[in-house]
Amino acid sequence: MRTKGKVILVVVLFLILIVPLSLVIRSCNLAGKMVDDAFDTAYEEFKPSELLRKYEWFKNALASLDAKRADVKIMEARIKSIEETYDDTKRKDWPRDDRESYNLWQSELAGMKISYNSTAAEYNAQMAKLNWRFTNAGDLPKGATDVLPREVREYITE
Repeated sequence: MRTKGKVILVVVLFLILIVPLSLVIRSCNLAGKMVDDAFDTAYEEFKPSELLRKYEWFKNALASLDAKRADVKIMEARIKSIEETYDDTKRKDWPRDDRESYNLWQSELAGMKISYNSTAAEYNAQMAKLNWRFTNAGDLPKGATDVLPREVREYITE
């Protein structure tokens, strides 16, 4: 019986040592995978080609906002022109085609403003996600020349 007791004691001591050691090894492996994933993610997000792609998206978004603002001004001028044409005339007395054009232009203007605000909101949301290095002077991607604004705050509300 004494040998059987020694065997059981050795098995119990082995389990007492192996289980915590196994847990430590597994947690180190998990931590290693998490660190590897963090480095992989950082590389994918901040590699030069990705920074340039993001910079170009912001440049395109700003150009789109400029174009949309210009379109809004053109449409507002058209509406103002027709309003000045019939300055003292009630709308019900305007020719039918001018009333229809005026209503259509009002709808188009509203759509343009909504589109502008949507693009501005997307720009702001993208810019707020991280502290983009290329928005600071001196940290532009290779080949880039313009510093981008942190936010486009000028939403069109009228």
